[in-house]
Amino acid sequence: MSAKSDRYHKMFPVSWEQLHRDGKALAWRLHEIGEFKGIVAVTRGGLVPAAIIARELDIHHIDTVCITSYDWKNQGEPTILKAVEGDGEGWLVIDDLVDTGNTAKIIREMLPKAHFATLYAKPKGKPTVESYITEVSQDTWVLFPWDAESQFVEPLVTQK
Repeated sequence: MSAKSDRYHKMFPVSWEQLHRDGKALAWRLHEIGEFKGIVAVTRGGLVPAAIIARELDIHHIDTVCITSYDWKNQGEPTILKAVEGDGEGWLVIDDLVDTGNTAKIIREMLPKAHFATLYAKPKGKPTVESYITEVSQDTWVLFPWDAESQFVEPLVTQK
């Protein structure tokens, strides 16, 4: 985490299994709301959660909105790479995380009538989504499984 900016003081690693459990939990919550015409996945982070939720809710119509704002060191200005048409009525927008809410605000302008849901939410971004599963502190870096890999770690007694 030393390469991260000073914004992050904690790490919240998410395994594939945890991501799947949280995706199913979000699907259960969304199922109680009603039916959706389709899903708009926010790329790239929303692709895997959207696949889990689409399966659980038996949704086959999936589109993407492509916005980039992160690199592995920090968050920059959002850039829209691909938008979607319409006002979002009846649609479900899925992302992995809402951090500052900057990306969510852009999508809200694009799809004001959509239901916005994320697996994880930070305090600054939380007001921009209707549904989420886990809140994490603003100074926490959420380490998703697609950004990490398993590797050997020396036993504590042999580390110098």
